[in-house]
Amino acid sequence: MAGVQTAVALREQGFTGPVLVIGAEPHQPYDRPPLSKAVLLGKAEGSAFDVDFEALDIELRLGVEVTGLRPGDHEVDTEAGPVPYDVLVVATGAVPVTLPGSEGVPGVHLLRTLDDAERLRPVLAEQHDIVVVGAGWIGAEFATAAREAGCAVTVVEAAGRPLAGALPAEVAAPMAEWYEESGARLLTHARVAEIESGRVVLADGRVLPAGAVVVGIGARPATAWLAGSGVALGPDGAITADDHLRTSAPDVYAVGDCASFPSARYGARLLVHHWDNALQGPRTVAADIVGEDPRPYDPVPYFWSEQFGRFVQYAGHHASADTLIARGDPAGAAWSVAWLREGALVALLAVGRPRDLAQGRKLIESGALLDAERVADPSVPLKAAVRDAA
Repeated sequence: MAGVQTAVALREQGFTGPVLVIGAEPHQPYDRPPLSKAVLLGKAEGSAFDVDFEALDIELRLGVEVTGLRPGDHEVDTEAGPVPYDVLVVATGAVPVTLPGSEGVPGVHLLRTLDDAERLRPVLAEQHDIVVVGAGWIGAEFATAAREAGCAVTVVEAAGRPLAGALPAEVAAPMAEWYEESGARLLTHARVAEIESGRVVLADGRVLPAGAVVVGIGARPATAWLAGSGVALGPDGAITADDHLRTSAPDVYAVGDCASFPSARYGARLLVHHWDNALQGPRTVAADIVGEDPRPYDPVPYFWSEQFGRFVQYAGHHASADTLIARGDPAGAAWSVAWLREGALVALLAVGRPRDLAQGRKLIESGALLDAERVADPSVPLKAAVRDAA
């Protein structure tokens, strides 16, 4: 997404020079969200972007892995030889974290690429017993698809609740019930000791039958290939871009899952592994390249997830909040949670309440002060909770 959108944005903003997109995968550039849904369930053959690269005069060089960067020479190294550049945009995304000891074990899968989804599609079609390691966003989405396909699903989570790394306990705890409602089994405080062919052994000695194992324990920026290049990386492995997504190397930008950026809105450096960031960032990069002097890149992060019959949306960044307000009953079909900092909305999670999300996103951008009592009333539209409108 980030690489293709950068190329398209360059053309949209008037760049007339050569544009080359290099990708390690042999497939036409594709969108990732359908991989855990339609592609996985066999409802779609692929998810290629609807972009006429030839008409836009964008050259694609596919199936070519970039192995290194030499900023001093203005060249990247590839398995097919060096490629020179005037301006380089790094959009290498992220790679899934593997479970130690699971590499090379038959029946163990990751879900990140089109090839991953294609390998998993027959597993679901044959209705294997499946163990999912990790109750994060990808684990929940895969478990949803596997249950829809009729598979027996057990989800193993080391923490005490789903989404432990993403949401506070009072928000994520109600989501644990979604697994049971769908017919999936959720085991929390459970660690994998060993994965063998056909079974998973937990640290407490329990043995789970597993015709297939899907590991969804997170992702890390795909930046190992930058070793020795001098491009500054953070402790999380992400490229430390500035507020225009420029890296520490001249004429090198970074966008999408592989890069963090400073947010003045939140007073923190953000690493956002979500689709919307890979859509928005390229516009800033393209504007900077063509010399339009764009505003600093400081979006309200946004993502969505479809799981267990629910549409979950999140906007903002709640780490700096001082107040958490629930809107509606988390046991119900539709509810949301608002995070405020000094009276201003900084983040919102909405389950089946798209209007809350749409209004909340605008309120986060505006920085308007809200009346907490009105925010807590789910019958009051969020935009009507602005103090001046109360």
